Amino acid sequence: MSNAVQGGPDIDARTALVIVDVQRGFDDAGYWGPRDNPLCEEHVAALLGRWREDGRPVVFVRHDSLDPRSPLRPGQPGHAFKDVIAGEPDLLVAKSVNSSFHGTPDLHAWLQQEGISSIVICGITTNHCCETTARVGGNLGFDVRFVIDATHTFDRVGPDGTEYTAAELSRVTAANLHGEFATVVKTADLLG
Repeated sequence: MSNAVQGGPDIDARTALVIVDVQRGFDDAGYWGPRDNPLCEEHVAALLGRWREDGRPVVFVRHDSLDPRSPLRPGQPGHAFKDVIAGEPDLLVAKSVNSSFHGTPDLHAWLQQEGISSIVICGITTNHCCETTARVGGNLGFDVRFVIDATHTFDRVGPDGTEYTAAELSRVTAANLHGEFATVVKTADLLG
């Protein structure tokens, strides 16, 4: 019997799902501004359900903000995971920077210890913690799948005052990552 699952021959039973920062604090539109992809959480839940059903490894990553104004700082209601992040993960990583590979416990060491060489990334935000995790994962030699429609981000203003929509930023993240640091896929590509 083959270990291969939907998503290509290199997505196998030991591929880890890394769910980045799906926390309640990101629901604070007054703090973050307009977002894209209202189906993000639904897609994250579908991926988590499939990984659990198939008995594949799951990693939850939580942002422990050091900014006293952030809704993601420990002790605030926004620090908690959203309801779609249910059950216990195989690993819970806490971080205060963008990359999930720079948290505690050490994600890279755990993946190596578990013999995992392939990861699937989803979560919040597309162009910050998810993209940075994909870049670092790719640089460390992992086969990375980035599930673009299971991420979301927020509108941003550039240093010259140009306003960029969340949807534009997501498209740019996909272009930045695909073929360089990761393979950009959609939820349906992995679920069939």
